Amino acid sequence: MANKLELTWYGKDKPIRVEPRLLIENAALSNTFADPDTENMLIHGDSLLALKALEKRFAGRVKCIYIDPPYNTGEAFAEYDDNIEHSVWLQLMRGRLQILWRLLADNGVIFVQLNDDEMNYCKVLMDEICGRNNFINLIVVKTKNSSGASGGGEDKRLKKNVEFILCYAKSGFDKFNESYAKIELGKYLEGMRLDGKSFKYTTVFTDFGEREYYKTIKDGSGEDIVIYKHSSYSTKSVTRCAADDGITELEAFYKYINSICTTENAQTSIRTRIREATDENDNLYSIEYYPVSGRNKGQLTTLYFVGGSKRLVSWFKNVTIMQDGVLYKREKTGSLWDSLNWNNVNREGGVVFSGGKKPEVLIEKILELATNPSDLVLDSFLGSGTTAAVAHKMGRRYIGIEMGDHAYTHCKVRLDKVIAAEDQGGITKAQNWQGGGGYRFYELAPTLINEDAFGEAVINPAYDMDALAAAVALHEGFTYQPSANFFWKQAIGNENSYLFTTTRHLTADYLEAIKSSMEEGEYLIIACRSYDKGLDRAYTNIAVKKIPQMLLGRCEFGKDDYSLNIVHPPVYEDEEVEDNE
Repeated sequence: MANKLELTWYGKDKPIRVEPRLLIENAALSNTFADPDTENMLIHGDSLLALKALEKRFAGRVKCIYIDPPYNTGEAFAEYDDNIEHSVWLQLMRGRLQILWRLLADNGVIFVQLNDDEMNYCKVLMDEICGRNNFINLIVVKTKNSSGASGGGEDKRLKKNVEFILCYAKSGFDKFNESYAKIELGKYLEGMRLDGKSFKYTTVFTDFGEREYYKTIKDGSGEDIVIYKHSSYSTKSVTRCAADDGITELEAFYKYINSICTTENAQTSIRTRIREATDENDNLYSIEYYPVSGRNKGQLTTLYFVGGSKRLVSWFKNVTIMQDGVLYKREKTGSLWDSLNWNNVNREGGVVFSGGKKPEVLIEKILELATNPSDLVLDSFLGSGTTAAVAHKMGRRYIGIEMGDHAYTHCKVRLDKVIAAEDQGGITKAQNWQGGGGYRFYELAPTLINEDAFGEAVINPAYDMDALAAAVALHEGFTYQPSANFFWKQAIGNENSYLFTTTRHLTADYLEAIKSSMEEGEYLIIACRSYDKGLDRAYTNIAVKKIPQMLLGRCEFGKDDYSLNIVHPPVYEDEEVEDNE
């Protein structure tokens, strides 16, 4: 095998062998009253074990994954050797990222948010797991000032106020959905003035003049472009309009929003054709045509060109949005997210969670970019439940995993409020959320195999027959789906492959009875406690195995905690301001 660039650490050559566990619904904690058929899942348990439990059913089905894992700050490991703890973090993150990548759909995207303690190491790790060619963006997020995140040394370090989101996508990913950042126009203009920048949308068309047919030309596809010439058109500056009307400049932007423009030296084939078809005088021309691509594809579209060079007229209304009577300037989302509102984030959702809680608008932006309604979203470090709450309000399906008691005290409480329309914060108004929906609450099953007093491997007595059969099917890669007609068709692997699990001793007569009911081309695995000598070789299309011996060595039984042991995530300083909600 050719050498490849990769990150190495102590223990990397000893992969974690995670036990596949069953997920058991806790019906008393599920909230399905408004939606009995809900597929949303809230899982309490270690994230690595939970991801392994999801792997078979959801491999290749998750459209968007967002995780905000523990940041591995130096403060958390003051009593340990830094290198060893760093290796532990990498090893446990690697196991999770490998499964997350397998869960991701072919057109899916994964977002991993970190600060600078581990971001660069995680980037190299994800290059190895996901493929460097699948790296999409490094997004920089301006946060509130964080405290307790640097592990001391504030006398020599700059205050941390940004975090990073690593973004990777599977090979079938095409592009992000259109998404825009927005800022209230008054604040935007004030910011431009303070920065000494001039705003380019300053021209107002007060009169388009008389429009007369000029000529018809063809576009690159041979379709008509109808050109009109305008005579006696007139314009004013926004400042002049404000002065003439006795209003402020901001009020003029509101009043003349549909007539305000700028001109651009657009490098397009359409503009070139217009220049070649018209004169070089300072005239105004408009065209009507049907674009063959872009956002106006197939729609009758009007464009204006002005001046001797025929500069394209670009309208102010196309870069703004009006919400609740307030005009916002919007810009296409880039890789610097510096305008998200972090005010009162600790109180969002009606649950207090001071350790690194993210604002709903951050998750909203991610889901706007990477998903559509009904797409499946997963967060395996759910924390206070932000990702699930946002996905719920945005009409996405979701799986949320949280190992701590936060699953009960925060995630469940928060989602119940969302469902009952009692959560009016965060993105509720922006999404016009009115309540409804549901989720199912799951716990991880206990380990399948224990050791008895003599150190022998035995089946966990907590498993009844049905649970044992389902667990063995999961280990063997089968789907537990008992047949109504044949008792031995408990689980199915493919069209003609089956698995039967029993706690009884398998005799020759019992095996013969099963064999006589099988059809040609069917294959069966029988997992049993014990069997008569030679039965494991009796038939070529029936494999007989002992449990638990057949499962030993495949994974690590009896371990319930693969936590990253981070006890001090970053805490964001919250500005107590009045809610504008």
